[in-house]
Amino acid sequence: MATRWSWIWSSARVRVLVGALVLLAATIAVSILVDRAVLLARLDDRIDGELAQEIDEFRRLVDGVDPSTGEPFGSDLDAIFDTFLDRNVPGEDEIFLAILNGVPYSRSANAPYPIEDLDPLVEIWATSVAPALRTDDTPGGRLRSLAVPVFDVDGQPRGTFVVARFPAGERAEVDEAVRVAATVGTVSFLIAAMVAWAIAGRVLSPLRKLADATAEIDERDLTHRIDVNGTGELAELGHRFNAMLDRVEAAFATQREFLGDAGHELRTPITVLQGHIELIQPDDPLPADTRALALDELDRMSRIVEDLVTIATSERPDFITASPIDVADLTHDIVDKARALAPRDWRVETNAVLVADLDRQRIIQAWMNLARNAAQHTADGGTITIFSRQRQHRLELGVADTGEGVGDADRLRIFERFSRGSSARRTDTDGAGLGLAIANAIAAAHGGSLQLQDTPGGGATFTISIPLDHPSPAATDQHKDTPWPES
Repeated sequence: MATRWSWIWSSARVRVLVGALVLLAATIAVSILVDRAVLLARLDDRIDGELAQEIDEFRRLVDGVDPSTGEPFGSDLDAIFDTFLDRNVPGEDEIFLAILNGVPYSRSANAPYPIEDLDPLVEIWATSVAPALRTDDTPGGRLRSLAVPVFDVDGQPRGTFVVARFPAGERAEVDEAVRVAATVGTVSFLIAAMVAWAIAGRVLSPLRKLADATAEIDERDLTHRIDVNGTGELAELGHRFNAMLDRVEAAFATQREFLGDAGHELRTPITVLQGHIELIQPDDPLPADTRALALDELDRMSRIVEDLVTIATSERPDFITASPIDVADLTHDIVDKARALAPRDWRVETNAVLVADLDRQRIIQAWMNLARNAAQHTADGGTITIFSRQRQHRLELGVADTGEGVGDADRLRIFERFSRGSSARRTDTDGAGLGLAIANAIAAAHGGSLQLQDTPGGGATFTISIPLDHPSPAATDQHKDTPWPES
């Protein structure tokens, strides 16, 4: 049972509903209690006002004239009391009482309760020397009274005039009104509970769909998506969840492709090594050619592993460490390094006389990959141009060759890992097809991209295009656009 209640309470819909209903119930209860208190306070104020009004009428009569004689009443309290009681009819649940010399003299004819029930109060009223407003519990119920002493010409108290009210009937009306309000509040609460349950279910529907989707998703099926309707935070959550699944699915697909390609590329040198080693008898010395082949294949595997590590870490925030680099100097350094790749007509062109924030080692790695790719696909004696230029707010670093170029079918796939061009650019090379992928990753890490265009007259031009936020001019202006012939 405890487990069942724990499961029910763990539901977000139940918790949201309970929280809203508790707040609503507390609001209704407080409002009813406050309304009752306000109504009773207003009732007491109204009763006090009516009591004071009757006392004011009595005082005006005391200062007036006796209608039977036409003369002022003076100290004739009997006449004053008789005249007031004859002329004024008390309201429902109201009493007029005249006390003379400490003894009840007269009272209103329609008093709802016997005067004997009020004897303890009569003694208190009779001894009043100042107007007294009080509330007492009597056999007839709660009594609100205002007693005013009456003095003779010598200033001595001779009597007391009392106006009293039993508010039980009016208080019962207030309680009835409160009960009606409580009934209406209860019905409203129940209706609100049903509406809130439906609204909570609709609002939290994306979360249920999200939970169902996560339960159905595994590494074998990443195609499930959430149907998102409407707008708002939860709809945005659904859109972002679907976008996350798109990224995860793409990552898994890339991982499967990557593992398949990596396994294929590494399987070849491993098979070569295994085949040659199996031909060697245990007691035979290692032949020199076998040793050279083994070292060559191991070196190839080492390069593949290093390239794989480079690509795997390319999306890390610490992949590049930028610092101010003189672009023209860097361009000439690349040509110096590229000359050792192959006997080609190496040339340099640069108008980028500026200092840019770049990761020197990564840029050299990417640029040399482009130079190596150009050397592999350009015939002996062909021209390869290493260039750098500034175009508006972008820095372009590239290599242009005069080889066979890149066919339309290969223009997209050659940037993929372990991908090589078709027969148009196929040469005898031991590359693993990672060079352009690494160059593209390094360009992306700098906020740029790797682009491919045709070289005028034939060949291919690969360009690393990097945005420049605040380019600074280089310290010197000694670099010129000059060919760099091979020595």
